[in-house]
Amino acid sequence: MSESKQYIMTSEGVKKLEDELEFLKTVKRKEITEKIKVALSYGDLSENSEYDEAKNEQAFVEGRIIQLENMLRNANVVDESEISSETVSVGSHTKVKDYEFDEEIEFHIVGSAEADPMENKISNESPVGKALIGKKVGDIVEVPVPDGVSKFEILEIRV
Repeated sequence: MSESKQYIMTSEGVKKLEDELEFLKTVKRKEITEKIKVALSYGDLSENSEYDEAKNEQAFVEGRIIQLENMLRNANVVDESEISSETVSVGSHTKVKDYEFDEEIEFHIVGSAEADPMENKISNESPVGKALIGKKVGDIVEVPVPDGVSKFEILEIRV
């Protein structure tokens, strides 16, 4: 039997997944059950699009519940007291200078399950995240990206 993937996560990320799981199990399941009951009351299921839609939504939600339970079961939570501000690691907030756009960006390095580029939460497995891990303030990092090479200078690391 193969080992399950370990999901490196911050305590904030675990809490977010637990909240989503609780919502899906308590609120969303009840909503879908009600939709199915209403759709069944319409009679003939062969041409009942409401029923089909509710069953598809139910399948999606149940799949997401299984996915979340698996991620939480295999979560490897980063101990925030062990995060150093000396080097970049999972859980670090890292301010960098992006030479291509001549701007400062702050990344929060997180595990892949928590990544959200719109909130500047980048995965330790992403090209930029992988390149920053282990580096120190003042280091210059060049990262191969699809359209060339991005160059960053690490300005600050904080927990």
